[in-house]
Amino acid sequence: MIIEGYAAVFNQETDLGWCKEVIDIRAFEECDMKDCCLNYNHGQSKAIARTRNGSLELIVDSVGLKIRAKLIDTTEGVDIYKSVKAGLLDKMSFAFTVKEEKWDFETDTRTITNIDKLFDVSIVDIPAYEGTSVFARSKEEYEAEKRQYEKIS
Repeated sequence: MIIEGYAAVFNQETDLGWCKEVIDIRAFEECDMKDCCLNYNHGQSKAIARTRNGSLELIVDSVGLKIRAKLIDTTEGVDIYKSVKAGLLDKMSFAFTVKEEKWDFETDTRTITNIDKLFDVSIVDIPAYEGTSVFARSKEEYEAEKRQYEKIS
């Protein structure tokens, strides 16, 4: 049960109500991501994958913070996987602390330029950033894509 998606997207504005927010493309360059959990709605259930045990992989690319997780065969893992595969859950979020930010007070926009620590990435019902995504993949699709990648590398 493999899921992939984007927990954070760069240079896309969201409206948090009291201000707008943007994640800069360099925001994760110094970020501590050593022990990050994949959760549902920021911890409403048990962690369903984790960087520490290798079941969660975090990849910063030109789009944002990409996640790839191999879910274990638990009730939570199966339920989340089936909900993602069915398209019931299709968005993500992330919990973090900010090290540096820039403010544009004319537009009330905060640009996060340096994230200090990443605590979790979450599959969520209602995201702050609509540009996030999550989808389910079969093991066969993943292995075929990995073989293609290895040929190119």
